[in-house]
This record gives sequence, C-alpha cells and structure tokens, in this order.
Amino acid sequence: MATAHAQLPIPDRVRLAMRFDPAPLAADLVALERGDWTEHFVKQNYDGEWSALALRASAEARHPIQMIYSAPGATEFVDTPWRARMPALSAVIDAFASPVRSVRLMRLAPGSVIKQHSDPDLDVADGFARIHVPVLTNDQVDFRLNGTRVTMAAGETWYLRLADPHSVDNRGDTARVHLVLDMVADDWLLARLAG
Repeated sequence: MATAHAQLPIPDRVRLAMRFDPAPLAADLVALERGDWTEHFVKQNYDGEWSALALRASAEARHPIQMIYSAPGATEFVDTPWRARMPALSAVIDAFASPVRSVRLMRLAPGSVIKQHSDPDLDVADGFARIHVPVLTNDQVDFRLNGTRVTMAAGETWYLRLADPHSVDNRGDTARVHLVLDMVADDWLLARLAG
C-alpha cells in the first residue's frame, strides 16, 4: 500500500489544493434529522454530543455503530443508502482517485469537546490516510494536532496525521460537521501530500 512516496517526510497536516464549494455540501445536510446521526461509541473520548453518519462503510457492517467505525482490518467497502441522497458530498468522494475505504459525516455539537487522543492506525507511513473536508464550521472551533491549532475552513481539504495527539473544542454556537474520508495512501494521494 505505502509506496516510495511514503518515504518522503509528510507533515502532520497538509491542506490539499482540492477545494469544494461549501454551499452545496451544506445543502446536502438539510434532509438530515437529529435521529439520523449515530452517537460516537468511544464515549470516554468526548464530552457533549459527537455523532456520525456513514456514507461508505465496511461491507460486513450491519449495525449503525459498526457502520461509523472505520475498521482497520476491513477490506471490502460499500456505499450506504445515504450517499445516494447527498449528490454534492458524493461528488467530493468521487474527486479522489485513491481507493476510498470508509466515509462518514462527523458532527460535533456546540459546546462539545473531543478530548485529546490518538488513532494509531491513521498514519500515511502505515498506508492509510484520513482526509477532512469541513462542511459546516465556525470561528470558535479549536482543532489541535500535536498541541498546535489547525484552522480549517468549509470546503477545504485536509490530511491530518491523527496517529498523533489531537483534540477538538467546539466553543461556537453552531455544529461543526466534517466529511471524513479514510483512504489508501497510494501514489496519487501521496503526490498531493508531498506538495
């Protein structure tokens, strides 16, 4: 999976040149109701409300909690019915030439905090990358990676090495929603990460 490019030093955060119009992305969220989101299952990692909605998941996942979990050992992935209902977000997924594994919308409610933690299987050196595309955000969202703030605007595309310590504090009065794509770190993606 990891190729010769993986030997290049990749910073812990990279804003990719890909940018998407945030208005159609946000419009895709309008059809969602509060009950459509699944509460994040690692409750010790957050305070408040942190939830997700799977657009692509492991082919073996049947329960909503299984569908929002990006299982490192999974090898087959399928789109969920939600993806067909969200054309703008689906177009973002299609913009990536790398194999896309799981895709979720991740929602952090106002006043909620994701405590500092690390996801050990999310490092390009291990052949996988997590990409964030903010859909809704506000100036009061404080995302920290290795203790340093990362400010991500709606529609931007970011690689974040989340095997490193990271946290999020939504101090604003609106939800923060990101499209989160887990994908294979192949030559196409690595070339964009290397600049």
